[in-house]
Amino acid sequence: MNIVFIDDDKNIRNLYRKIVEKQFPDITGIFEAGSVKEGKELLLSIKVDLLILDIDLGDGSGFDVLQAVKPYNFSLIFSTAYNEFAIKAIKFSALDYILKPIDEDEFCVAIDKAIAIREKSNLETQLFNFFEDYEKRNDTKKLVLKTAGELHIVDINDIVFCKSDNSYTTFSFKDSDDIIVSRSMKEFEDILSDYNFFRPHTSYLVNLNHIQKLDKSDGGFLILKNGKEIPVSQRKKARLIKILEEL
Repeated sequence: MNIVFIDDDKNIRNLYRKIVEKQFPDITGIFEAGSVKEGKELLLSIKVDLLILDIDLGDGSGFDVLQAVKPYNFSLIFSTAYNEFAIKAIKFSALDYILKPIDEDEFCVAIDKAIAIREKSNLETQLFNFFEDYEKRNDTKKLVLKTAGELHIVDINDIVFCKSDNSYTTFSFKDSDDIIVSRSMKEFEDILSDYNFFRPHTSYLVNLNHIQKLDKSDGGFLILKNGKEIPVSQRKKARLIKILEEL
């Protein structure tokens, strides 16, 4: 298995190499590049299984590298210092990433996951969605949902609500079947909260555009346009009422 690091910080590349050599003895090919130019040349010259790519490079960006090396026959992990917009776009596209400064345990978990899944066939679709979100920097309208065997690109406006079941989240839609993904509700709450979603109860995340009314009896519950009733926790009730009044 060949792994490639593309990062303009030599100290970061050295750290990556040190961790991989210590923790992943089965990865025998370790390659690195420090710029967009070097990265393109390297990726076009060798067989790559896993790429760890910095978003911001000295002579351009990781996106410049990716645009030049289609089709994508490798797994990808982005690396970035904290960049709220980039991270949100990455999450919308169900891509993997690690944050700088690097935590060794998180780094190893990301590599383990990439080795186990190896979903190269989905990468082009996910990156297309990512480029749309990140480069245009407008209101994101699409969300990528990964199930065991499929990749779904859904319109955010069509999501009626999400329901939590431990580490799984079920998405319920206006006119299509439910989709169950093995990611926690908290992850989706973080990326959907800017798009008119509210969590009225521990187990539910609701698209406010699909609410018909709030019934204040019996502790309170939401009635959605499709007739579904969603419970409202007592501690969220006042905030929800305020939000609904401002819609």
